[in-house]
Amino acid sequence: MKRILLGLTIAAAVAACATTTSPTGRTQRVGAISQAQLDQMGAQAFAETKKKERISTDARQNAYVRCVVSSITRELPPGWQANWEVAVFVDSSPNAFALPGGKVGVNTGIFTVAKNQDQLAAVISHEIGHVVSRHHDERITRQMGSQTALNILGSLLGARYGEGAASATSQLGGAALQTAFLLPGSRTQESEADVVGQRLMAQAGYDPRQAVNLWENMISASSSRPPQWLSTHPDPQARIHELNARAGALVPVYEQARAAGRTPRCG
Repeated sequence: MKRILLGLTIAAAVAACATTTSPTGRTQRVGAISQAQLDQMGAQAFAETKKKERISTDARQNAYVRCVVSSITRELPPGWQANWEVAVFVDSSPNAFALPGGKVGVNTGIFTVAKNQDQLAAVISHEIGHVVSRHHDERITRQMGSQTALNILGSLLGARYGEGAASATSQLGGAALQTAFLLPGSRTQESEADVVGQRLMAQAGYDPRQAVNLWENMISASSSRPPQWLSTHPDPQARIHELNARAGALVPVYEQARAAGRTPRCG
C-alpha cells in the first residue's frame, strides 16, 4: 500500500506540471522542477565536465568562441542574455553543448567542421536554442512522467506478485520507453533547435546559409551514424534540406542585422 501511495503522490506532482508553447508553437509540458533547480543542475554538470576534461589554454581559440557566444547571447530575450560561461575542451570529437544556467562547452574538434565564424555560430546558436526552448526542462518532465508510470505499475504488480515483478517492470519498461517514447521527442527537439538557432544566428549578424555548409562538413567528416529511428538527431540529408529551405527567408534578417551594425568579427 505504501508503494502505491508513493506512486500516486509522484503522479499528482507530475500532473501539476505546466503546459506551455515552444518558440515554434509546439505544445510542451514543463515544470517538473524549478528554473533555479535546472540552473543548478546545469552548473553542476558543467563543473563536473571541467574537472574530468582537459580545458584548452589556447588564448586565440578561447577568445574566438567567447566572441561568438557573446554576439549570439546579446540577441536572446531579456533574462537570458547575461553571465554565459564558456569553456573550450581539448577533444577531437566535433561537438558542443549548452546548459541551463548559461553554460557553453565547445570541443576543439568542432573547428575541423566549423570552417569559419558563421559555421561556428550555427553550432553554438543551435545549442543555445535548446536552452531557450526549455528542452532540458521538457526532457526532465517527460522522464519523470515516464518513471512515474513505471513506478505505479511496479507498485501494483509488486503488491500482487511480489518485489521481483516490480523490479522487472521497472527495468524492462524503462528500456522500452527509452526507445519508443523518449528518443522521438529528442528528434523533435533537435529539429526545433535548428529552427531557433538558425534564426538566432541571422539576428546576430551571421549568414544563415552557412548552417547548410556546416552540416555538409559534418556529413563529410562522419564515417558512420546510427539508424534514424534510434537517433537523437534527424536524418542529416533531411536536416540539410530543411536548413536550406529556411535560409532564404532568413537572409533579409541577416542583412538587416548587418545594416544595424551587428557585424561580428570573431575569427
